[in-house]
Formats: sequence, C-alpha cells, structure tokens
Amino acid sequence: MREFLVQLVTTIPEGTSPEEVAERRAAEAVRARELAAAGHLARLWRPVGELRSLGVWLAEDEAELHEKVLGTLPLRPWMTATVTPLESHPNDPGR
Repeated sequence: MREFLVQLVTTIPEGTSPEEVAERRAAEAVRARELAAAGHLARLWRPVGELRSLGVWLAEDEAELHEKVLGTLPLRPWMTATVTPLESHPNDPGR
C-alpha cells in the first residue's frame, strides 16, 4: 500500500440543517474508525480552530484512495481534497 498526505477542507452548504450536519458528523466518525481498522487511515489531525483535516491515508493507488476510501466518507460531498502521494525519505528516522 502507498501512503498519501491528504488535506480535507469541509464546507457545509448554506441552508443545511443542524440535524443533517450532526448525523453526517456522527456517521463520519464511524466510517473513520472502519477505515482505520481496515488499514486505510493511519493518522488524522485537525489544525486548531479550523474545519480542515490533515491525514496519512493508505491505498493501493490514487484511484483506490479516491473511489474506495475517501469516496465513502459521509462528509465527502462537502469536502475538497488535496492529495499528495508520499514516498520514504532516505533520512526518515522512522524507517
């Protein structure tokens, strides 16, 4: 599996009910746990005070990442994704 640094920016559409937002956020938490258990979500961070997430995601390739991983997130229709494929650095202390 390849690693990808993914930035997800969530923009809630104007006029969306608070109930729908709460339902999608709850479903998003469940799906994130499922993707982590399946080995697709390694780490996830949120910059303080922002509706933006940064994560290390794993997939066979970028197509799988978009279609079978990120595409299954309940908030995905409201997200803009920026994907950066990663490779090991020769000086990475974690190697």
